Amino acid sequence: MKYTLILLALLSFQQKAQSQNDSTLNWDLTERESILLNIDSLSNLPHKDNIELSGKKISTIIYYEINEDKKLKIERDIIFPQLRIYNKSNEPDWKKYRAYFRRKSGNELTPTISCDDQTIIPEKVDSIEINGMITFHYSPINGIKLSKVIYPSMDERLLVEEWKIENSSTAIKDISISNFEYSQSEKGYKGIYTIFSESRANKNTTLKPGETYSFPVIHGALLNTESRDQFDYLRAKESRKTYLKICRENLILTTPNDTLNRLFHFSKIRAAESIFESSMGLVHSPGGGNYYVGIWANDQIEYSGPYFPYMGYETGNTASYNAYKKFMRHIPEDGNHIAYAFEIDGNFAMTHLDRGDAAMIAYGTSLFLLNTGNIKLARELWPLIEWSIEYCHNNRNAFGALKSESDEMEGRISTGDANLSTSTLYYAGLKFAARIANELNKTSDAKIYQSRLLEMEAVIENYFGATLEGLETYRYFDKNKYLRHWICLPLTMGITNRKADTLEALFEKLWTNNGVLVEYDPTDENKEYMFWDRATLYALRGAFNVGETEKAVAKLKQYSANRLLGEHVPYAVEAYPENDMKHLSAESALYCRIYIEGLLGIEPISFSKIKISPSLPAKWKFLKLDNLHLFGQTYNISVLKQNEKLRLIIKTGSKVIYNQPITQDEEIIISLK
Repeated sequence: MKYTLILLALLSFQQKAQSQNDSTLNWDLTERESILLNIDSLSNLPHKDNIELSGKKISTIIYYEINEDKKLKIERDIIFPQLRIYNKSNEPDWKKYRAYFRRKSGNELTPTISCDDQTIIPEKVDSIEINGMITFHYSPINGIKLSKVIYPSMDERLLVEEWKIENSSTAIKDISISNFEYSQSEKGYKGIYTIFSESRANKNTTLKPGETYSFPVIHGALLNTESRDQFDYLRAKESRKTYLKICRENLILTTPNDTLNRLFHFSKIRAAESIFESSMGLVHSPGGGNYYVGIWANDQIEYSGPYFPYMGYETGNTASYNAYKKFMRHIPEDGNHIAYAFEIDGNFAMTHLDRGDAAMIAYGTSLFLLNTGNIKLARELWPLIEWSIEYCHNNRNAFGALKSESDEMEGRISTGDANLSTSTLYYAGLKFAARIANELNKTSDAKIYQSRLLEMEAVIENYFGATLEGLETYRYFDKNKYLRHWICLPLTMGITNRKADTLEALFEKLWTNNGVLVEYDPTDENKEYMFWDRATLYALRGAFNVGETEKAVAKLKQYSANRLLGEHVPYAVEAYPENDMKHLSAESALYCRIYIEGLLGIEPISFSKIKISPSLPAKWKFLKLDNLHLFGQTYNISVLKQNEKLRLIIKTGSKVIYNQPITQDEEIIISLK
């Protein structure tokens, strides 16, 4: 019996994993900068999915399911990150670190709408639309069309469902609406928390043919004596629209591929919305139902921190600065490793594991500072870079590889005692830290870092270079037998020694419809389907960085279509099977960096100079990136196909900084000031 159960569980896992690899494209692009799911075009009902939306004091994951009869079921998981609750006696101890005040609610919370002596029950849906909000369009009932758009306030503990009733008939309709109210309270660390839901509609309204009437259903949380009257759904709507306007007007990608353009735009939305008020100030957090009002050395320091200066989103820059500052204030004084995260509003330091976090910090902090071009900020945060570099240098094995207990996978899979990820991130940290040191007139430090950089490049080749599956690529650690996802990192950091076989390993052996597998182990059927998007996003960037444009763009198009228009939309995800492919925020920042640092090859050399090495796929005639922010200024970059060459044009305002023909992947150093 025991073995039968194991076999059934394994079969179920494989079937679910295979469904995750389904590349069916369900959604369509619209001219409204949105994507649309037409229910009539779906051939695989039932269909279910989820999407996360966030503001500074709230995050919600909207789960929706459409059955064979096209009837819609919605469940809202509403999370108030700052309102920490007590750990329950029947929960594991770790839950106290992520004990957010939250509630799930379904279709039971709804007003009652009546017309022509009939209660209107909105069940069947015609379409769903996503554009930074999510809108459900219901099928008409007796000349009444209903829709509701869901969005969070960007500033308050408030989620809004804005209902719209439209008279689609040729007769006048008298509508009556019975409102509902619900509330529940509990005691938490900050006092009494009350979650409430209510509709705020006029009891009676008359609609002429073609007229509409809108009203809100709101979900909010109160602390102690706060009043629900403080919440205004129109103010919440305006805050969300203002935020989406910032995303539209900054860092605008235009390529011949509309899917890439749209996913880039959506990635800006998800990357920048997951910023929360905390005792540390504003901080970016991953989200995903688990990770709020906390910061991590990988997600915030390495992934999203260097991205926000490109977008010119000051809220994001502030959140990044607060994260770097928090880590700097907690530099260990005893030579021990630094915390890898600060959870519970920043009050709990996660110090039980060294994941190679000093290397992540050296790389992420240095690149963030170079992208901002702010020398005052660089002087302030320099001690964090300096400590991280020295910690890495002092924690190498006899072969020069960096020692760490794990990597950002935190023990989910073996990493040995010295892994490729940690050493390669240290290599990148040395490269960018040397440039910061030069800007701060620390020339002796810069020379030391440059020397160590060459040493680490040799270590990456000599210690990690290996033949696996007949390919001249990298082993992830000593005695590692199987291809691993993070062999992409040397490519991402510009190391080309083993690029051909490493790309074959990534894009053929390890590749699935969902991107790169964590490990290619033919003997382990479970791990065969384990993937984490962050490695795929690094691998795509790395392929562009080493000049393999055609291979990279083919995989980028496949990945992007799947994430934007496939079964689970519309953002990059964390992982599968863990956490069921939640839309973690920093992965979307990594997606945007593919184009900036990969396809355009932008790399800061100093606080005023960049290296740029653009490439265009053979079938593309142009690429534009407008309102890119670097060094505190805004630039428009165009790459145009011109006979056998490219023309690179860089402008700031009306001033042309560069306008010259270049060859594909040619490295150009340009002063932007």
